[in-house]
Amino acid sequence: MTTVKQQEPEVYQGQFGEFTITQSDRAGVRIYRTGLAIAALTFALGSGLVLFSSNNPAAIAALTPIYACFCAALGVSLVTIHIYLAPLHRLLQLFWAIGVVTAAVLTIQSSEPLALFVYNHPASLLGIGFTFAALTGIYFKEAFCFNRLETKILTPLVPSLLLGNLAGVLPVDGEKVLLGMWAVLFVVFALRKVVQPIPPDIGDKSVFSYLKEQRSARA
Repeated sequence: MTTVKQQEPEVYQGQFGEFTITQSDRAGVRIYRTGLAIAALTFALGSGLVLFSSNNPAAIAALTPIYACFCAALGVSLVTIHIYLAPLHRLLQLFWAIGVVTAAVLTIQSSEPLALFVYNHPASLLGIGFTFAALTGIYFKEAFCFNRLETKILTPLVPSLLLGNLAGVLPVDGEKVLLGMWAVLFVVFALRKVVQPIPPDIGDKSVFSYLKEQRSARA
């Protein structure tokens, strides 16, 4: 009988000591990337309906379940993303929750489809927009950590579009261009994450351990 020898986990040297990457760590990164991929694809699908089928009532109605899927996938990514600063991580999750709760309340209370309500009431972005602020946080983290061109563009593009729409200073054609760019670059970002090596997304686990010890010492 042939005995299969288990491969020893690779040891990495971190800033505060050595660490290993477990199968659980790798699974977490795969879940994070899967969430991003689903969020990107559903956002692209929804954007396509807005740009090319905005006069179709069925398409506008379909945006609500598509947006729900987008939010769920983004929420999974926000749970599994690796961010050194725990308060920042929790803040992004809080932003996501505020946006999701706002969207749920508007969906239940309004007789209009969610997308149509938001279009007719731009002030609703003050609530729903928190979800996109959380997404922008992911873009910023990825731009800072991995120097990705698409996330460098997305980080200012998203708030520019949302705030420009809220203030009513962007022409409709300009909003369409920015929305199209957002959708395309989001998909590019998600696809590039699929082929990126896993360890960089896990980060330096010795830093996480050090920060956890510091929090425990203060407590």
